[in-house]
Amino acid sequence: MGRPNRGYAEGAVARVVGAGTPQTTGSFRFWFADRRWEWSDEVAAMHGYAPDTVTPTTELLLAHKHPEDRDHVAEAIEKSVRNAEPFCSRHRIIDTAGGAHHVIVLGDTMIDKSGTVVGTAGYYIDLTATIAEERQDLLDGTLPKLFEARAVIEQAKGVLMRIYRINADQAFHVLQWRSQETNVKLRDLAAQLIAEIDRLPPAPPAVQTAFDHMLLTLHERVPSREGRCRGSGSA
Repeated sequence: MGRPNRGYAEGAVARVVGAGTPQTTGSFRFWFADRRWEWSDEVAAMHGYAPDTVTPTTELLLAHKHPEDRDHVAEAIEKSVRNAEPFCSRHRIIDTAGGAHHVIVLGDTMIDKSGTVVGTAGYYIDLTATIAEERQDLLDGTLPKLFEARAVIEQAKGVLMRIYRINADQAFHVLQWRSQETNVKLRDLAAQLIAEIDRLPPAPPAVQTAFDHMLLTLHERVPSREGRCRGSGSA
């Protein structure tokens, strides 16, 4: 079995807003050789299915895409298989009840023990979900503490808005998710994102793939706070 590249946790359940709030992210894996999909209960729910009631296939996934997005997603899947690269997309899902979900798919490669790319794995993020009232209250209490870091957070939000064509609230939602998922302070992730953005390749087809990988692995490269204090001479 292939393993996700750069530290994907097997079976990990992605969370955006934490306990007590609706789950708005879920994980997936896709093997190129037999075009086999796995999805988490959260992704199944986005499509309107209860856990373990349906086996995901390419045909089923495409059937749930908004008609205006279906061809785009089909091509993205074929391109992923053809070029052995991550499956990444922004599109709409129509669930079994007819409801529309605006999602971003963040992907990375899965690599086997020999170093061969065998598939793609990552997360679906449902951007249509609203932040629960109690979580918003927590954010309102946290934001004043982030005042000094507001500029870099706003810059990072701008990058996400540009890459994924989402609004400011949704961009903050994505940053918050990565902060909670990796247990790294939001302002540190934002600063690392800005520090690394110039490393992206200029070719448009490669930009989102490279950005997705960078976003999903930022936490691995954020310097420890203890190390930064020693280096700066701070207490």
